[in-house]
Order: sequence, then structure tokens, then C-alpha cells
Amino acid sequence: MIQRSRQSAQDEELGLKPSLETDTVLRMELLPYNDLARNVYCVLGVPIDAIQMVDVVRIIEAAARSRQSLALSTPNLNFIVGSLEDPEFRECLLESDLSPPDGMPIIWISRLLGLPITRRIAGSDILDALIKRPLHSQPIGIYLFGATAPIAAAAAKKINSASSSLYCRDWQSPIYGSVEDLSTDDILGKISESDADFLVAALGAKKGLFWLSRNRNRLPMRIRAHLGATINFQAGAIKRAPRILQMVGLEWTWRILEEPYLWRRYFWDGLVFLRLIALQVLPLAVLSRITNAKDCDLEFVNVINGERLILRMSGAATSVNIQTAIDWFTKATKAPRTVQLDLAKVSRVDARFLGLLLMLRKVLRSSGRSLELTGLSRPIKRSFNLHGLAYLLTDETVQ
Repeated sequence: MIQRSRQSAQDEELGLKPSLETDTVLRMELLPYNDLARNVYCVLGVPIDAIQMVDVVRIIEAAARSRQSLALSTPNLNFIVGSLEDPEFRECLLESDLSPPDGMPIIWISRLLGLPITRRIAGSDILDALIKRPLHSQPIGIYLFGATAPIAAAAAKKINSASSSLYCRDWQSPIYGSVEDLSTDDILGKISESDADFLVAALGAKKGLFWLSRNRNRLPMRIRAHLGATINFQAGAIKRAPRILQMVGLEWTWRILEEPYLWRRYFWDGLVFLRLIALQVLPLAVLSRITNAKDCDLEFVNVINGERLILRMSGAATSVNIQTAIDWFTKATKAPRTVQLDLAKVSRVDARFLGLLLMLRKVLRSSGRSLELTGLSRPIKRSFNLHGLAYLLTDETVQ
């Protein structure tokens, strides 16, 4: 109770209110980070955490305190478009340990689908929230990697001039080049020497996530994130859009005024967004309303067949029964076998279950195992496709 009261006091200083996920996050601070415990939803093939800023800050603090690995990504519409075009980029998102939504289009999609993802959490806002913490909070040292030398130096100076428990240990302005050019022993060695807790990269979304992913075993920082234009914002090189534009989803208009070359990206992303709304999101919304009858229970039967652990599921694989699925998937990850899910008797799936499914896949892949899906009926396969999970399916998965 003392710990909870102290944390509540800190939350009040930040102007943050406890979220529905608070108890889960407190448990995660005391245990090794558990992907299956995340309140994550599948949004057009990408995992999105239903989480509030106060909990993002707590998880970062817990990772810094315990030195647990935390790969943070902040998906927005551009990330979703990129994941559709590039499987390697999509895998970078899927291997993230925390993915709060950065972008109002994701919030709009969530509202249409009735998902509890209600507030945008931009990468720049995460850094601002860490800076605003009181001095007695968990100390966190960051390393800035990206932007030009004058901008990086100005951002570091501003961060260190604040009365905060966040401080910039060092920065590096890398040369322009490929991921390989930015992965030399000299560059990575300078980062390692800083002894920072949190590596903040700003190299462009794709290059940044590729660079972080490919060098994750060569970088000592346990907390790693690509936070886009954050360094530029901190330095004052680019002004952030007024809060009202951010809230109504028009920040892109301001960004184009500040950085005219971005118009091509926003134009293309906008076209893809309209196509996704028409062909996937609206059909999903209609389907969820047609099949909104009370969900039946979810049941499991496990069978060991050689090197495979087969879980035969029956009933509704939805948020109503998510704890049952979490319990069974947790047990399955402890068995040193490939996990095969037989979905032949599953009547319905939703974004919450599919988000958990992506977490199961992540946990298994991290230990060299795989996830197999069998017995999908055509309606269930259609749901997978509409949710953007066609990449999990093969012809053999359709019954």
C-alpha cells in the first residue's frame, strides 16, 4: 500500500490518472516482462497495446530499474502502411515489447471496431512525460542517436537543463548511410561506452527499426526505441503542432507546413488508409455487429504428438474468454515443443484474441519454436484476413 500511495503521488504530480491496466502493470514490475500479460489488440495486422501514458512511464521505469529488455515501438498509420509492404519491417513491429498507439488514425479505427484503445501516445509525448517526472523518480539515462550534430547537441542540452530524473548521457549524429553503415564497431562502441539506460533513435521509421532490430544483441541498452522527430522537437528545430490539431488528427497538416517534403508520405498513407477503411475496417465493424450475440465459453484440449503440442480449441476466442486463452497459452510456452492450434471448432475470433495470438507467436519465436494454425473454417479465415493477418495463413490452414 505504501508503494501504491507513493506512485499515486507521483502520478498526481504528472497530472496522470491511474488506468484500468494499473494492477497489471504493477504485477509486471515485480515479474519478468510477460508478453502474454499485455493488453494487446491486433489492428490491421499490427499489435497495439491498450495502455495509458502513466503505465508506459511505469514500465520504462521498471525496465530501467531491473535492467530488463524493453523494445518500444510507437506505431502510427505510416507503420501500418510499411508493414503491409515490407515483411521485415512488420517483424520489427511484431518483436516489440510495447506498442502504444502513435497516430489518430489508429484511434479512429479502434473506435469503429469498438476497441478500448482511446488515447494516442506519441513518442515525443513519452519523452516529455519522462522529463516531467519528479527528481526522486527512477533515474534514467538516455542516449540520442540521430539528427544533425547541432540539433542533437541542442536536444541534449535542453533535456539536461530540466529539473528531472531523466538526463542525457551522450549523443551521436551518425553519417547518412545504410543500416550496415550505421552498425560499425566504432559507432556501436561509442553508444556502449555511455552506460545509458535508454537508447532513443531517430533515423526514419524503417531504417530506425531495422537498425535497432539488427543490433539488439550488440547494444547494451535494455530500453530501445525509435521516437521519430522527438530529437528535433526537443531541440526546437521543428515545432510541434498545437494541441488542438493533435487531438483532432490534423497534426499532419502542420508537419507538412514545417517539412514540405512530407506531403508525399502523407498523401500516399492517406490513400492506403481510405482503402483499408473501405475494404477491411468497415466490413469488420459490420461483421462484429452482426455476430454480437453472447459469446459461448472457450474450451481447450491438449494433445502431444511427437514434437508438437496440439491445442484443440472450441467456442468463442474473444475478449470475454481471454483469460482462459492466456492461461492455456502460458502453459503451452513452457513445453519445449512447436505449438499447433486447431481452430476447427472455434466459432468466432476478435481483435483481442488475435493480439494475444501475435504475442504467443512472439514468445515461441524468441525460443526458436513456431506457431502453427490448422482447421480454420472459411468464416474464421475471413476474420484473419480482415484483421490483416493473412501472413499467418497458408492454404493448408483452411479446412
